Amino acid sequence: MSRLAVIFPGIGYHTDKPLLYYGKKLAAACGYEILEVPYKNFKRGTKGNQKKMEEAFRNAMEQTEEMLSDVRWEEAEEILFISKSIGTVVAAAFAEEKNLKVRHVFYTPLKETFRDAISGNGIAFHGTADPWATDEDIEDGCRLRDIPLTEVPDANHSLETGDVMTDLKNLARVMEITEAWIRSAGN
Repeated sequence: MSRLAVIFPGIGYHTDKPLLYYGKKLAAACGYEILEVPYKNFKRGTKGNQKKMEEAFRNAMEQTEEMLSDVRWEEAEEILFISKSIGTVVAAAFAEEKNLKVRHVFYTPLKETFRDAISGNGIAFHGTADPWATDEDIEDGCRLRDIPLTEVPDANHSLETGDVMTDLKNLARVMEITEAWIRSAGN
């Protein structure tokens, strides 16, 4: 295993939804072996409830640790984490906990994503109409961690605006930036 990409979904945003589906296809096309971390058993009503968010994070971390326990990280020449929403928090925390040198693609990160030391090792995408994270929190987190941020105007937590053609154009732009980031490894 020389290049490994791990896909961390969000709550209700599995790996076959557009951002993660195309993100993992790009990683595979760039020669990465793909591992998915399919969480389960999240409670309803998490949004806006700090206690349930922390519980969801702990649940996702436990599942991640279990699912990735057999991975031989030292054998990977490059490690890429592609994550969405709460998956961004888990990906950052897992990399920090395991002391892994990881490159991150953060789709719709949360404020909590930036509590771990991920400086300069990622890119982030945020919708300016995201009800799960404020523009200020994400802009500040990215600035403090030296992570380039692409904001999608009027887009929600799935980076969608409600206009199909606009959403397709935005998705293409997000994937172009993602691909350039993935391909820049080692450069």
